[in-house]
Amino acid sequence: MASLDQFRGYTVLGMAFVNFLGGYLCMPQVIGHHHSYFSYADAIMPQFFFAVGFAFRLTLLKTIGRDGYGAAMRKGLVRCLGLLLVAFAVHGVSGGVKTWEELRGFTLPAFLEAAFKRDYFQTLTHIGVTSLWVLPVITRGPGQRLAWAVVSALAHVALSLWFNYQWTLTNPVAIDGGPLGFLTWTLPLLAGSFAYDWCSQPEGQGRPVARLLGWGVLLMLAAYALSCLNLRFAPNDGSRWLLEPPFLPPADPRSLNYWTMSQRAGSVTYLLFAAGFSMAVMGLFVVLCDRLHWRWSVLDTLGGNALVAYIILGMLEDPIRHYVPKDSPAWFALSAWGLQMGLCWLFLRKLEKNGVHIRV
Repeated sequence: MASLDQFRGYTVLGMAFVNFLGGYLCMPQVIGHHHSYFSYADAIMPQFFFAVGFAFRLTLLKTIGRDGYGAAMRKGLVRCLGLLLVAFAVHGVSGGVKTWEELRGFTLPAFLEAAFKRDYFQTLTHIGVTSLWVLPVITRGPGQRLAWAVVSALAHVALSLWFNYQWTLTNPVAIDGGPLGFLTWTLPLLAGSFAYDWCSQPEGQGRPVARLLGWGVLLMLAAYALSCLNLRFAPNDGSRWLLEPPFLPPADPRSLNYWTMSQRAGSVTYLLFAAGFSMAVMGLFVVLCDRLHWRWSVLDTLGGNALVAYIILGMLEDPIRHYVPKDSPAWFALSAWGLQMGLCWLFLRKLEKNGVHIRV
């Protein structure tokens, strides 16, 4: 589907933009992660999950039709485990020891927390674990998938209010929700599976754009309403009922709790809003690509090898940024980012010309 390919390519481009430029003083604050509201940077990672959910349901349903349910589940399981192995090679683990005696002093829980709480649980790991979590329902009907999403979200709320929110933000601070983040990353992933259902119907049926935009707005409004619970809990005094709009920073940046839209905490408000936002963006791509037949070849190249792009962009980032200080003028920072993207595109274009598309 042209819209999915272009959506995925746009997401890779957006990821490169915010990862490289988000920390520069010359850039607007909204392109960086702040963990207190929904910035543009916070919109990017959930869109990968949305695209994964869309494609995961598509490929597994095709495999079921061709080879049967058992073969499809085995393929899905191998894919998830393979991605977790790739994630180990890309993200690595945290901490480390200098002596044998120090290693022997670790208990198993302490070792797991030190090694795996932070660095390993980044984008690829979260995609792998979340895909594994939804595997039992990704090919099922809408009712089962919706129930799975609701139960996952409620479980995350309960566990976070019990211990996980505080633990996630305690050193070593977790990334993107930490080991239990898969419960809420389920929301944009399963949202992508619903988008596949709507977009795969014969042309003229199903009204996919209306559904994507309508449900997207509904989910975003529901997430904002939940985020206003922030004002009813400490450290807030309950004197207000409405929080600032999701795209604006809070008036008091210290008034954070679980209901704050935070990618770091993997809060249900953040990922419910992100699921709706991803739906709305996908609706725009359906209009542009599937209805108006607009297509940009650069996005096809980036989206066609998204995993390779993710790895190459990460490898290029540090060598280039070594000589691009944080106080660089905008033209210099943007030029450095352009160099990163140009080099990445050359690698990907060569693979594309050779017909090489790397999948897990």
